[in-house]
Amino acid sequence: MNFFWWLPFGKVPEIDTHELHARLQDRPAPQIIDVRTESEWNSGHIAGTINVPVTELKARVKSLPLDKQRPVIALCRSARRSILAVRILRAHGFDACQLQKGMLAWRDAGLPVEGNMENLA
Repeated sequence: MNFFWWLPFGKVPEIDTHELHARLQDRPAPQIIDVRTESEWNSGHIAGTINVPVTELKARVKSLPLDKQRPVIALCRSARRSILAVRILRAHGFDACQLQKGMLAWRDAGLPVEGNMENLA
């Protein structure tokens, strides 16, 4: 892994909101890891997500209940922090991508959430 893996710029594989919503109907569905803070996650999240703040992900990735045989979608508020998450997950052997434009795009598309997304600015 190069020295700048942690910088939130550059490109990683992405999935758009409508494709993710459709794939969540599949069985097995993709795994979703939400790397926002706990308070952000509590304010509104996609059902079934695992919440691990990006600042903790590298230390906790090996202990997470993730299946390496299934894709992992990382997300955050606006698809900045999730770039880091995708890099960490891929370094640990996961087929990972990020939700394009993050929870802001999910909310703007009117897709279902648990919690109150009104606080998402």
